[in-house]
Order: sequence, then structure tokens, then C-alpha cells
Amino acid sequence: MSEGGGPARTVRAGRRSVRIRRPDKVFFPGGRGTPEYTKGDLADYHRAVAPYLLPHLRGRPLMLDRRPDGIDGPAFMQKNTPEHCPEWITRIEVGKEGGTVTHTVCDDTATLLHLVDQAAVTLHRWLSRAGPSRSRQGRDGADPLERPDRLVFDLDPSGEGRDAFETVRWTARVLGELLDELRLSSALMTTGSRGLHVIVPLDRGQDFDAVRAFARDVADTLAAAHPDRLTTAARKKDRGDRLYLDVQRNAYAQTAVAPWTVRALPGAPVAAPVPWEQLDDPELHARRWTLADAVEHARTDPWGGLLRRGRALGPARRRLDALRG
Repeated sequence: MSEGGGPARTVRAGRRSVRIRRPDKVFFPGGRGTPEYTKGDLADYHRAVAPYLLPHLRGRPLMLDRRPDGIDGPAFMQKNTPEHCPEWITRIEVGKEGGTVTHTVCDDTATLLHLVDQAAVTLHRWLSRAGPSRSRQGRDGADPLERPDRLVFDLDPSGEGRDAFETVRWTARVLGELLDELRLSSALMTTGSRGLHVIVPLDRGQDFDAVRAFARDVADTLAAAHPDRLTTAARKKDRGDRLYLDVQRNAYAQTAVAPWTVRALPGAPVAAPVPWEQLDDPELHARRWTLADAVEHARTDPWGGLLRRGRALGPARRRLDALRG
């Protein structure tokens, strides 16, 4: 392999051809039983996983974790779309304090491959999306980007190792049981890093403030029931060995890792949807699937279209309030 990563490859994606420069560049070095993966391998994975990944990206502003020299090189998080980005890629301009940010939106396989060419390893997406036909106005006049259709509980262990993940597994189980009691559908996902996400599909009827308040009350309810194992304490020094029920991603302009995205970690682990019945599988852990086997797992349709059925929060809020007394 040449130091420069070899000649560019051209990959066909629908009506477009996308150039992948330096495809032989090693992005994930191997060693100690960990396989090596190149930028070309990353492109091949995204082309294959696109039918499963794109439904979770369309219409959503992205934040990109870019690694031009691979996972061992410098990293930077990109929100603003560069001026040199191809004109055919969808953009969406959103407000921020003192100005605006023009985010990239990934609506098709060609865009996905372009992002790989730009060394975007991990895709973090908003929990809200633009309206139909890329409209910024909903039926009630509200900006759809202010109305999330996802609620995320981020369950990361306080420590490392198998015992730490067992705490994550137990927490996901009791959280899922509470959500069932509130009659909310929920989906399980490995993060590809250390823990699990529990995701609730919403009908976009509430703004971020209401959604985060609800998520916080759910977390507080669980922490009150299991104070020796769970906490909502924002400061690490106040948590001890308890698992932190993190609901901070449920806010405007915050992001969460997309299902089927690759993490910038040795072995190229993938954030992978999991059916609830697999939670008790002893082989399950946060990095269970990688670039090598995630597409095969995606073909099993682990969520079965669950996230297409968003629920209203109002009835669940009333049930939660009654439960809390």
C-alpha cells in the first residue's frame, strides 16, 4: 500500500458517481486480534448499509466526527457545511446564538459516500427533522426542528468491564418495563462505545423542553426507586458507582449517534439496533457488532419498523404523574 493511500476510487450511487480519495489509507489500525480497516472498507460498508442507515438520517441536521488520518490521528467535530461541498448535497440552515449554522443533511447514498470521502467516521444526528419536502413549517406553524420525534436515554456505565455492562443491561430492563407501563414503545441500541441507548419514538407533538422534562421525570422516578444503583446527579463526584441516567441529549441542537454508524474506536464497532429479547444474550455488549458483521445484522431488521410508530407524550405524562403521586 502506498503512503498516500493509493489511487482514488469512483463509486456509483444512484445517478451519481462519488470519488473516494486515498481508499487504501488505514483508518482503523489492526493489532492484538483487532482487524485493520481502510477508508475503502468504510466506503464499502456505508454503501451496503445505506438502505438501513438512511431512514435514520433523512431530514436531520448532522454533526460529523471527522478523522482525516484515521482514528489515531487528529479529530474534529464539524457542524457547518464547507463551501466546497457539492451543490447537490442537502443543507439546512438553523439558528444559533449570534448567527446561523448550515448543517449537512444526508438524504441519499451519494451523500453518505461523500461524507466518507471527507473522513467522517461517526454520524451524530439531531433528534428532530425538517418537515415534509424539506419544509421548515409544520401544520401548526411550528418549526418541525423544534419538535423531536425521538427521545433518548443514554445508559453508560460508571466503570469498565463485564460487571459494569451488567449494570447497563439491568438498567435498560427496568427502564423498558417503566416505559411499557407508561404505554410507550421503545427500542434498544448498542452505542458501539460503552453502553446502550433506549429510544422512544414520538409523534412530534411536543417541543424539546416538554420532552426533556418528561425524560428527566422518568429518570428521577427510576433513580428514586433504585437509589443505590441509579442516579440523575449531573456532577460526576456525586454519582459514586451508580449509573447515570443521562437525558441531556433531549434538547434543541443536541445530537445522538445514528443507528448503524461506525464509532472511531479500535475494531470499528457499530451502533447497532437490538431487539428487546436479545437484551439477556450473554454475548451482548456495547461493541457487539462491527464494520465486519453489522450489515448482516441489519438485514435481520432488529427493530421491525418500531420507530415508525411515534406516540403522543400527553397520555404517558398523565400516567407518569399518577405513578409519582
